[in-house]
Amino acid sequence: MRSEAEIREQYEYLKDELDDEDMRHEGVRQMFTYYRRALGWVLEEEHM
Repeated sequence: MRSEAEIREQYEYLKDELDDEDMRHEGVRQMFTYYRRALGWVLEEEHM
C-alpha cells in the first residue's frame, strides 16, 4: 500500500495538470478528474 505522502504528491500533481492550459482534450481531462476524485476518496477514508 502506498504512503499518504505518496498519494498526496500524486493528487497535487494531477491537480496542477488539470489546471494547466494545455489540458484541453476533454477525454484526458475526464480521466484525470476521475483519478483525482478516487485519490480524494482514499485520503478521506483513511482519516475517518
